[in-house]
Amino acid sequence: MTSGPTILVTGGCGYIGSHTITSLLKSPKNFSVVVVDNLSNSSSVSLDRVTEICKLSEDERKKRLVCHTVDLCDEAGLRKVFESSPNFDYCIHFAGLKSVGESNKIPLTYYEKNLQGSLVLFRLMEEFDCRNIVFSSSATVYGSVDVMPITESATVGQGITNPYGRTKYMLELILKDIYNAVAINPDAKPWAVTLLRYFNPVGNHDSGLIGEDPNGIPNNLMPYVSQVAVGRRDFLTVFGDDYDTPDGTGVRDYIHVVDLAEGHLAAVEYMAKKGDGLYTFNLGTGTGSSVLDMVKAMEKACGHEVKYKTGPRRAGDIATCYADPSYAEKELGWTAKRSLDEMCRDLWSWQSKNPNGFASS
Repeated sequence: MTSGPTILVTGGCGYIGSHTITSLLKSPKNFSVVVVDNLSNSSSVSLDRVTEICKLSEDERKKRLVCHTVDLCDEAGLRKVFESSPNFDYCIHFAGLKSVGESNKIPLTYYEKNLQGSLVLFRLMEEFDCRNIVFSSSATVYGSVDVMPITESATVGQGITNPYGRTKYMLELILKDIYNAVAINPDAKPWAVTLLRYFNPVGNHDSGLIGEDPNGIPNNLMPYVSQVAVGRRDFLTVFGDDYDTPDGTGVRDYIHVVDLAEGHLAAVEYMAKKGDGLYTFNLGTGTGSSVLDMVKAMEKACGHEVKYKTGPRRAGDIATCYADPSYAEKELGWTAKRSLDEMCRDLWSWQSKNPNGFASS
């Protein structure tokens, strides 16, 4: 089999990155992947697990899955990656700090890592003639939009409540400016830029070999719920039970991470077909589930009670947020296929096999 396109994946050892690499390596397109990750909130063990899932031989791994421990802010280190690798056909850019709560505590660190690291990456991509990028954005860019479901044409950038979300919005603007520069600069080469706005990724590969392994106390709902279910945490705090929702708890659009990973593969294939352009897609299910819906689904998956207590609302939280994913279905031919029960079943498979995350290995 002839070798396929080579894809640079930043943050590839992380939760969404490792699942996306699995989809890439299993694709009949025979992609090769070069990973750049500083391992600050991830583990290289994830790539050993990806190798196992994809049944790569030692020789195949050397050829198709290469990893460099480099921080994107380290321009000299990242330059060496570009110099030592074959020409990259695409970049999928996951790398960055991602905790909403933490970003409010250390905003300068978030602006430095997420913006500066990305600028170094974009500059080197331009220099080394890789102008095809899939950017890991977020539904947080929609800010205070309260008309549901959210379409790609909804207002962005207004009412964003945290530095994490603002860095995603700023990076979208930067990538749009890079793309638009071609129109006024006859010497510029065109880019293909795809912005993928995620809603709430949960679940894991059904093998239970790879999963979300946050450092310290989880910031997102379902890793916390699963750690309570496995006995690693005593109880979950539900922030607010007086919202205007069916059960009073916040409603979000939860999407299985494997569906999300397949969305990235669809985006790469779309750019290969369409060529240069600026493309934006919501990746969600189009269905909202409440916090208590998620707790009940995890109880069903693990077979026992998940203890929780109710606390006050968190500043910046809204009652309901879910996507209109119809544009992604129309253009990418992509839809989220996996159910809420499957999300929690697969999450429990990971958590029960890896009660302390990759440290259990």
